[in-house]
Amino acid sequence: MRIGILTGGGDCPGLNAVIRAVVRSGIQHGDEVVGFRDGWRGAMDGDTVPLDLAATRGLLPRGGTVLGTSRTNPYAVDGGPERVQATCARLGLDVLVPVGGEDTLGVAHRLASTGLRCVGVPKTIDNDLEATDYTFGFDTAVGVASEAIDRLHTTGDSHHRALVVEVMGRHAGWIALHAGMSGGATVVLVPERPFDTDAVVAHCEHRFASGFSPIVVVSEGAVPADGHLTTTTGQRDAFGHERLGGIGEALAREIEQRTGRESRAVVLGHVQRGGTPTPFDRVLATRFGLAAVRAAHAGASDVMVALRGTDIVQVPLAEAIARLKLVPLERYEEAEVFFG
Repeated sequence: MRIGILTGGGDCPGLNAVIRAVVRSGIQHGDEVVGFRDGWRGAMDGDTVPLDLAATRGLLPRGGTVLGTSRTNPYAVDGGPERVQATCARLGLDVLVPVGGEDTLGVAHRLASTGLRCVGVPKTIDNDLEATDYTFGFDTAVGVASEAIDRLHTTGDSHHRALVVEVMGRHAGWIALHAGMSGGATVVLVPERPFDTDAVVAHCEHRFASGFSPIVVVSEGAVPADGHLTTTTGQRDAFGHERLGGIGEALAREIEQRTGRESRAVVLGHVQRGGTPTPFDRVLATRFGLAAVRAAHAGASDVMVALRGTDIVQVPLAEAIARLKLVPLERYEEAEVFFG
């Protein structure tokens, strides 16, 4: 078979492990693997790179993606889908393996419905794809955020100041929830539950009264119940998503004004995306890559490989992108036990 692979959307640790697994497994099957540069942009433009054993050596510990990525949306470009189809036909591809989140896989589903064979691999540090228990990159992002919180506890206590840690999470607060619980945050704020600023300030004051400094962990997509804090820049990407940011700074100012204590915001941003993947993410990404090749040889299309329990299974792409996996109330209530 001739297999094409691309990585779209935001980068994350583990992408290179997927590429490596697809190439290694494909070669054992006698396949040829072609990589597209910069996601769907490369598929539209026919910008390719051959992938062999030499090209994938040393990739396991490398973050990011050697293929490059972009947020290009073929359906936002005149003739974009037709260009992707034409590129795949010209290259004689039997199947395309897109690695990405809801946007990248949404494009794959639409293309598959027109006849292009696609086997998707889920990727998002937000862990917000409903059809899989975990996505690679999430464990690494939580580890980075948890280490930052550990370090901030000591400097916060030394200066008797409040620290607000803004982490990624547009619609889902999984990173904030896990990092906040593992790091012993004073309060965790997630997009799924609009927060009461008065309650946040009260938790901070209680923490100060106990002789320690508060750490507030907030998802970039979290919003106050009264809606008076600015959280967006107004800019949008090719899939219509607003660029988020600013909730950490706004909340730190609010806490400082109300408590009279110095407050600082720390925005982890793309630090969470970069660097060496954890062992968990390396293994999960590798298993996803192997499963994608198996699915391709089984004749599957319009499917995504997914983790269910400890097993790798196939699910329809339509199911994978139907809705986001959000933090349920009972999980948030577990974290609330430790607020204050």
